[in-house]
Amino acid sequence: MRQPLVVANWKLNGSFALVKDFAEAWSDVVPQGVQAAICPPLVYVRQAASTFPEVVWGAQDCSEHEQGAFTGEVSASMIAETGAHYVLVGHSERRTMHNETDSMVAAKARQVQQAGMTPIVCIGETLAEREAGQVESVVKAQLVGGLEGLELSNVVIAYEPVWAIGTGVTASPAQAQEVHQKIRSWLAELSASAAEKVQVLYGGSMKPENAAELLSQPDIDGGLIGGASLHVEQFAAICKAAQEI
Repeated sequence: MRQPLVVANWKLNGSFALVKDFAEAWSDVVPQGVQAAICPPLVYVRQAASTFPEVVWGAQDCSEHEQGAFTGEVSASMIAETGAHYVLVGHSERRTMHNETDSMVAAKARQVQQAGMTPIVCIGETLAEREAGQVESVVKAQLVGGLEGLELSNVVIAYEPVWAIGTGVTASPAQAQEVHQKIRSWLAELSASAAEKVQVLYGGSMKPENAAELLSQPDIDGGLIGGASLHVEQFAAICKAAQEI
């Protein structure tokens, strides 16, 4: 039985005040039996990990390099020293805005594992790719390429259809389950044991109103939450929906 995992991606949002407010409110709403994780901007992770122990913490990205002359980059080993447990890699915004390739995503994920943390490898198709009937080819290529050289016992997958991120449009439960089932079958081709254990999250505009129906699907193990994760009541409601499945 895979434990539900609900991950907040605050993106370029937040403040020390938001971390404090979240921590104070969370103690009254924390669900049991669900692992909650929050990925704020990196500058807040250290403070959050020390003042808000009820959840685990993560970063939104890391460098593919361990060290060197890479101004502005932050290595996975540096992130590990903040107390982070997870690192998002390959988010669609990074792939689109920063031209990240599958090989770069895999290199980052390997750095995360080597630093003792767990990478959350993000994959998903654009609307144009879906309309062209390329969902399976695109998502499988991103999955296999992004997992190159990884230890599959220590990885989380997040399927995020790009056309459903921040648009208010959500894949139907059937659409999401269909791709999640395919992802698990592709994982089985790499490792049968990993396919049973790896958590596969849905990451396209999940919110309290649709969380229960999405999370009830057999191959959806949790969510990667964007906008709703900035509001403690909404994020807690999604965690509660995962708890009740």
